[in-house]
Amino acid sequence: QVQLLESGGGLVQAGGSLRLSCEASGNIFSINVMGWYRQAPGKQRELVALTSRDGTTNYADSVKGRFTISRDNAKSTVYLQMNSLKPEDTAVYYCNARSHDFSLNYWAKGTLVTVSP
Repeated sequence: QVQLLESGGGLVQAGGSLRLSCEASGNIFSINVMGWYRQAPGKQRELVALTSRDGTTNYADSVKGRFTISRDNAKSTVYLQMNSLKPEDTAVYYCNARSHDFSLNYWAKGTLVTVSP
């Protein structure tokens, strides 16, 4: 089992910044990909950003140039730096950790990010 502990959500004005953190613990040796998804009210959960153990990253088009995902393998922690936040970024953000083939797939409880106009 893998446990994921998120922190960093909150309320911010449009144009502001927040940083989310997610620390993985437990049987993490098989975890290759960590990332962030979000779910806004009335919408499906969507990918925000992913990073693999080798440093490869992938971003949703809507956040490119504003959000940066990074990973500290020594601390088994992934970060999401969110800049130039917009009201449409308001959502519950979920940390995810998985193996490449999705045979192992873990979710954190989610942290709310609210961006006011």
